[in-house]
Amino acid sequence: MNKDLKYILILFFLGYFFLFFGNGLISLTSPDEVFYAQTAREMSQHHTWMTPILFDQPQFEKPILTYWLLRIGFIIFGVSSFSARFFPALFGLIGVIAVYLFAKLLFEDHKKAFISALVLLSAGFYIGMARTVFTDMVFSVLVLLSLLSFFWGYACEKWKGPGIILFFIFSALAVLAKGPLGLFIPFLAVGVFLLLERKIKFICSSYALWGILIFLIISLPWYILMTAKYGQAFLHEFFYNDHYRRLIEAEHGGSDRWYFYPFTMLGCMFPWSIFVAVSLFYLFWRISKPRTADLFIVSWIASTLLVFQPAHSKLTSYILPLFPALALACGDFIYDCIAHKERKRLLFILLALIWAILLFIAVGVVFASFKFSNYISSPSPVCFLTMVFILWLSVLLFYIARHKYNTAVYLLALCVPVMLSVVPFIHRDIEVNFSSQYACGYLLKNYSPDRESYVLASKDFARGTRYYTDMKVAVFAPRAKNFFSPHPIPFLDTDGKILDFLRQHPLVYCFLKKSSLENLKSALNKDFEYRILNLIGNQYIVKIQQIRHD
Repeated sequence: MNKDLKYILILFFLGYFFLFFGNGLISLTSPDEVFYAQTAREMSQHHTWMTPILFDQPQFEKPILTYWLLRIGFIIFGVSSFSARFFPALFGLIGVIAVYLFAKLLFEDHKKAFISALVLLSAGFYIGMARTVFTDMVFSVLVLLSLLSFFWGYACEKWKGPGIILFFIFSALAVLAKGPLGLFIPFLAVGVFLLLERKIKFICSSYALWGILIFLIISLPWYILMTAKYGQAFLHEFFYNDHYRRLIEAEHGGSDRWYFYPFTMLGCMFPWSIFVAVSLFYLFWRISKPRTADLFIVSWIASTLLVFQPAHSKLTSYILPLFPALALACGDFIYDCIAHKERKRLLFILLALIWAILLFIAVGVVFASFKFSNYISSPSPVCFLTMVFILWLSVLLFYIARHKYNTAVYLLALCVPVMLSVVPFIHRDIEVNFSSQYACGYLLKNYSPDRESYVLASKDFARGTRYYTDMKVAVFAPRAKNFFSPHPIPFLDTDGKILDFLRQHPLVYCFLKKSSLENLKSALNKDFEYRILNLIGNQYIVKIQQIRHD
């Protein structure tokens, strides 16, 4: 069997278990997964493929491509958590195969390509993003495919034309997935690389002219249509509020630190974090005599950070496009350590250090399962599977001690899936704290509220309440900021607003977190009575009724 085909088939097999298996186990979580899924569902209800709709009104936080994929998933599999997560997982798998092909072009070595792809496939954050409904995985893989296409044309002269054309096609699709960033990141990375290589004339060809034309044909029509149909409302929300404003204002103030991206990108490559840190050191250490591969990886990482680092709104998912570059650098370093005797001592030290960290985590999980047993139904499954994990660590230590580094690296790649094996046993304990499904199901089953009435929800539960009840929603968020992109629903942030709202709606059911419930108690007067119906996870299900004074 052809070596490339063999390794790709192995990656497909592993990719199913790493990225797809069990994706329907946990219901869609609040507040983000339900945001995307509900938008796609309301687009279907309103019979539109072009205008994203949420709470029965157009919303323009993200471009259209992710919603198209969600609707296609719903058509194929029905509306479910698995169908919503299908395309992020599929793109995650495509990204792994793309990294294999990219590494083969960069390093011209099958095993090095396989290790690079395996590093990406088994990185904890990459697995998490492939199993979550966000735009970032789709966008990141399209950026990866655009850069792969360019380098294919650059490295193989006879494929220069198709490579450049595909570079523009995938960049255009990235613009439909995330907006202007789909243009900035790949174009900047390629530009920096060609400048470093002193071959800027490479892109100056008729292929690039055709590519630009195709790029415009693919990327612009949806933006033109939305501008023509909604005018200033679309332009202000999409370009100002969701792009420019994120540059100058922090949506999540706690992450607006200069060190946020450097530290999180290393931590999120777990269990390869230490390898990534050392591989980046070696990458920049040899930059005085760089290979073409080194220059391309450095250009890729630097360009992505240059785009995102200055922005005050920072999220780890934003820099997902550079994770394939980190995997390439890491795979290159690991294989070189295995292949060269002078680096095997360093490889032994790094593997031993990672093993010690993993053992510390395993012991910590056992301790936490008893310390915080009130958060899970029973600590027994957690403890049992942790013991299995420790047994797996013993096997890993055996191969490290025997200097069987290839096997040790492959066992390390199984780390995150082995740790996630506990999820089927405690998934309901997870769900009730991150999803509104059980709380909403309890209300609908036991109290049959009028579907045309309002449900009052804490800010974090509003989107989930809409998704799982399909009812009108009002937000109770005393002294809190509105959504970064305000939704077309009542936002009650003062005692006066909540009392006015309740006077207009004599019977209201609520999904509230503890702090919101305390604020509600202090806001209500003698004209209203409330009753806590149940507590499911972190959601208090409350009934508020106006008292009649006859």
